[in-house]
Amino acid sequence: MSAAIAEKLYSPEEYLALERAAEYKSEYVDGRIYAMTGASRAHGLIAYNIAGELRNQLRDRPCEAYIADMRVKPAKARSYRYPDIAVVCGPAEFEDRQGDALLNPTVLIEILSPANDRGPKFAEYQRIESLREYLLVAQDEPRIERYARRDEGWLLTVAEGLETQVALDAIGCVLDLCEVYRKALEEPPMP
Repeated sequence: MSAAIAEKLYSPEEYLALERAAEYKSEYVDGRIYAMTGASRAHGLIAYNIAGELRNQLRDRPCEAYIADMRVKPAKARSYRYPDIAVVCGPAEFEDRQGDALLNPTVLIEILSPANDRGPKFAEYQRIESLREYLLVAQDEPRIERYARRDEGWLLTVAEGLETQVALDAIGCVLDLCEVYRKALEEPPMP
């Protein structure tokens, strides 16, 4: 996320009207609109790889996965966010008939950027009652932090190395880090 587009404060309704007509994506946090920045090669490959793995594993199940363009509205937060990947199992619930602001994700996945602000976004996501797992995926090394909701709070487990896996118990999927990071850690080809 980059700096706020303007100092004017917008209502959620104003933001949605602007966002739905915009040619680029922006997030909304406490009345401010933030332009989204472009993704790196590694970021794009990792998102593509995770989405492919999830597609194969969720194919015949009552789940839907969305990549990058599905807005998520955290409950009780004055924000709209664009996670890199959102998965919902069971009927998807949306803020309105536009069907572009998901209310009940089961799993959210963020691919970390160098300027990542982990705290505020995760704090908002924790307010989503349906959310069971949250992944933070590193771009520069094979490492995934998995936060799983438990009765006593959020439990963190970390998978490191290409030979490891991350089990997504809430949706019955497994991510092999060797597949998640396929081609993403290689040097980009030179012209």
